This record gives sequence, structure tokens and C-alpha cells, in this order.
Amino acid sequence: MSDQDPQAVPETSNTNASDADSRQWGMIAHLSALVGFIIPFGNIIGPLIVWQVKKDMPFVEDQGKEALNFQITVTLAAIVCFILMFVFIGVLLLPVVGIAALVLTIIAGIKANGGEEYRYPLTLRLIS
Repeated sequence: MSDQDPQAVPETSNTNASDADSRQWGMIAHLSALVGFIIPFGNIIGPLIVWQVKKDMPFVEDQGKEALNFQITVTLAAIVCFILMFVFIGVLLLPVVGIAALVLTIIAGIKANGGEEYRYPLTLRLIS
């Protein structure tokens, strides 16, 4: 005879669903920044909304803050590029900032969907 109750539900069934949900919201926290290509300051508003709504999930809170910090850094870099347009170097740097932000945001979304706590390079950690 087995000591286990045959009608007992394994504890892992609920945690997998929660983990998948958490990973999905972590991915959405990063990819919501792509709204910034359509709506001004949407790159900050998207991760901010996801972070505030789902911060009861530890993984989403971490990735939401990371995405928000990166998008604030990108916005500051874009402002500096606009100022440097008077010296022409901003014209060259702005597309680099935009492409880097796009690529790193997509990489972060993929990593978050895989359950990895992604950290952006060269990011100001303003929100901790």
C-alpha cells in the first residue's frame, strides 16, 4: 500500500501556472515599451503600468523596475542626442540609441519569457 493519498493534488500544478503567468507578465513589462514608437513617452508609460498593476508578483516587480529604469535611461539618452544635434553628432547617435533600445528590449522580453531575470547594460538604476 502507498502512503500517499490518491486524490491529493500535487503542489507543483499550481506553481507552474503561476510561474508561467509571472513569466508572461515579465515579458509584457519589457515589450510594452515598444508602444513608445507610436505614442510619445509610451516607452515609459507601458512598463510603468505593468509594474504597478502586477507588482504583487516578485518576478514581474523585478522585471518591471528593470524595464522602467532602462526606458528612463533611453529617454535621457535621446534627449541628450537631440541637444547634440546642434553639433551634428546627435544626428549620428540618435539612430544608434533607437536601434540599441529596440534590440535590447526584444532580448529582454525573450529572456523574461524564459524565466531569466534580465539586466540591461549601461542602465541607470533610478528605481530600486
